Amino acid sequence: MSRPSIALATFAAILSIFLVTSGRSDASTHTTAPNDPVVLAHYYIWFDATSWNRAKSDFPAIGRYSSDQESVMREHIEMAKRAGIDGFIVSWKSTAVLDRRLKQLIAIAEEKDFKLAITYQGLDFNRDPLPTDRVAEDLDVFLEEFAPSPVFDIFERPLIVLTGTWKFTTDELNQITEIRRPDALILASEKTVDGYKRVASFVDGNLYYWSSVNPRTNTDYPDKLQRMGSEVRANDGIWIAPAAPGFDARMVGGKKVVERDEGATLTAEWQAALSSLPDAVGIISWNEFSENTHIEPSANYRQTALSVVADLTGSPQPSAIQFDSSAPEAPPVFNVTGALALALLIAAVIGSTIVMSRRRHSSDEATARDNRAEDIDSGSKGSV
Repeated sequence: MSRPSIALATFAAILSIFLVTSGRSDASTHTTAPNDPVVLAHYYIWFDATSWNRAKSDFPAIGRYSSDQESVMREHIEMAKRAGIDGFIVSWKSTAVLDRRLKQLIAIAEEKDFKLAITYQGLDFNRDPLPTDRVAEDLDVFLEEFAPSPVFDIFERPLIVLTGTWKFTTDELNQITEIRRPDALILASEKTVDGYKRVASFVDGNLYYWSSVNPRTNTDYPDKLQRMGSEVRANDGIWIAPAAPGFDARMVGGKKVVERDEGATLTAEWQAALSSLPDAVGIISWNEFSENTHIEPSANYRQTALSVVADLTGSPQPSAIQFDSSAPEAPPVFNVTGALALALLIAAVIGSTIVMSRRRHSSDEATARDNRAEDIDSGSKGSV
């Protein structure tokens, strides 16, 4: 994998760290990190037809899909790979629906030579830790049924990120990780250096999911990432640094908004991530539409974020996206109603048989578009 722009940016980041930390007596001497970090994006397989009716202010360019659709997974992987993304970090726990979808995603990733890792959702709906027995059983399912695929060979062993590690005691973490670490790299998801220090001996590194930082106002942001990266490397761990295009979770009860600024936010966060010398950059996210951190091309943001990623990775700019009629500045039902109303108005004004025929033809096309929208939305019930 050769991406000159990443290597160049990383060199600049390393130089900046040297200049900043050269006077610090407590700086870690362990600074080994790749010049060309792996590029990953957080990916969600929880979408079904009704997901798009809840807490969404933007919609995918390819239509309001179900995560059961093979064609959607295939298109996602193709778009991501063309933009220089090496793999997805898939949010998962073992359920019949998510196991089915993960299996399908693995098959397509194998075909496309695309990599995968897993984020295991260790907290329940109330943000409490799942029972350790449940976590252990699910991780065993992953290791036995999914991990043998070559798509999980990003590092020397399959990568699992355990979310909510700050909620588990060290004894609980040890029960979960000790016998499984020979077969997998299990990363914490801590948010602070002290938090990581508490769990460092029970994990193989750390992934920081920081989606809501504002790089324009948080002046400590790059330094915090550098401190965390240094601590993880000091423990010979894998460090995955975050980068997001923006944030807006008001539809799910949040108040903070981080504007995208036409790609400037993502660029700033990318540079901050590289300055921490990561083993991988974890883009937040491919398709988290409820918090509006998605880089997937969409109705509101088009393909701006994906174009920025392509530029940052030194990849060709993405082709123009054909926006599906169901990916919506307005819901499809209004499109159909508007088309029929316009056709009726034209018929009433002109009053000719030819125009009436054209109106019927237009109505047929609108119905066909609506049927295609129903096909895009088909799928089983998910969790969003």
